[in-house]
Parts: sequence; C-alpha cells; structure tokens
Amino acid sequence: MNYRVVSAALLGMGMMMAPSVAQAQAAPTNVDIELALLIDVSGSVDTTEFNLQRQGYVNAFNDSAIQAVFASGKSAAITVVYWSGQAEQSQAVGWTLVNSAASASAFANLIAATSRPFSGSTAIGSAINYIAPKFFTNAFNGTRQVIDVSGDGATNEGADTLTARNAALALGVDQINGLPILGESGLLAFYQNNVQGGAGSFTQPAATFADFDAAIKAKIGRELVGGVPEPTTWAMMVMGFGAVGFSLRRRNKVAMRVRFA
Repeated sequence: MNYRVVSAALLGMGMMMAPSVAQAQAAPTNVDIELALLIDVSGSVDTTEFNLQRQGYVNAFNDSAIQAVFASGKSAAITVVYWSGQAEQSQAVGWTLVNSAASASAFANLIAATSRPFSGSTAIGSAINYIAPKFFTNAFNGTRQVIDVSGDGATNEGADTLTARNAALALGVDQINGLPILGESGLLAFYQNNVQGGAGSFTQPAATFADFDAAIKAKIGRELVGGVPEPTTWAMMVMGFGAVGFSLRRRNKVAMRVRFA
C-alpha cells in the first residue's frame, strides 16, 4: 500500500469536507423569536417567593392559551437565566426550541427541574450585559430578539441598568420588557425608565408575588405575538392570533456569531 497516496487522499477529503462542516455549524435554525427570561433570585426574594416565580413560568408554558399560540405555528428559542449580584448569573436552561404544545410542556418541565443558584444583591444591568451577547452565539436566528426581566427591586450593585439596556439595544436586541413585582417604592418607574426599551417594549407589573402567575402568562403571551396591546382575555388573543401582522426580518446571524466567537 502506498501510504503517501492514501495520506494525500485523506487530506484532500478532509479539505473538501471542512467547508461543509463549517457551513453546517454556521447555519442557525430560524425561529420567530429568541426570548431570554431573566429571573431575579436576589436576597430580597425569599424561598417561597422564588418558588412562586419558578412555578409561574412553569404554569405559563403549560397554559393552554400559550400552547395554542405555539400550536398555531409560532416558533421560539427560549433560555432561562437566574441572576442576582454583579457576577451572579446562571443560564439555568439553555437555548431551547419551543414550537408546539408538547415542546412547551417539555420546556416547563426543564424550568421545574432548576434550582436557585444565588441569593445576593440586585444587579439588573449586569444580568442584561451577561445575556445580550448570547443571542449572537446560539444556534438560532430569530425574527425578534427579546429580553424579559422580572424582579422585585431596583439595581443596587454592578453595571448601570440604563447603560446596559442601551448597549443591548445597540448590539441588536430588539426589545427589553420588564415585570416588576411591586412593593419597593418607585420600582415601576425604575423599570419603565431603565429596563424597558426598544420598539414595542412594555412593562407588565405584578402587584405582589401572588399575582406573578397571571402577570407572567400575560407578559409571555404579548411577547410571543409581537408585543401587541394586552388582550382582555387569553381567548381573545388566541382567536386574533392569525390576524396579527408582523414585519419580519432575519438577521445575518453568521456574521454576528463571528463577532462574538
């Protein structure tokens, strides 16, 4: 056997295969929305309140109205991030394709299986800085890229929230929405002025942790259908879903991913 010939042939095959592998790795899956759910686990959130938050997200993805949106053809890549202080962020559930009622239920189960990683200060700006680049290094290409922040307090540590919000929007994130759990004085205004940003963005407050379940269902529903005005009922939203118009645009995720490689 002429090993030099064999080696040359194998090398040539490798060179021919390399572009195909690179192209396969660089081709993201198209989805309607990339949605990052940023959940506050700072020290002001006690164990009962954390469990109410987590269960609220579980219930949202098990909700029949939200599942009907996915069943109608909506696709999403969704990740869950627990955050607290300046250097305390954890991607508890990685980017996951949700495009059916069954996959929504499966995603709910992934959230239910997570545990609390932190209990420190409140660094919303640092959490936004943490997640924003990850939109451009995942395996998905969303028509819209949305950050969803929930929490019960204003920033008291880490990166400036307004600066982080503006930087994320400048980077290419379309929308940052807030769900403040009220109680702290001025919290609603803080979220509206420092967290919320981007065309069509909104702040959906919850009066207490007990109200979080209903608030997060409404918030995720609005995000899935493009941030349209909140419907009176979930039934109305589902009935009108097919009539909602969208201005669709795809980013060149390959170029952006190179930037953050």
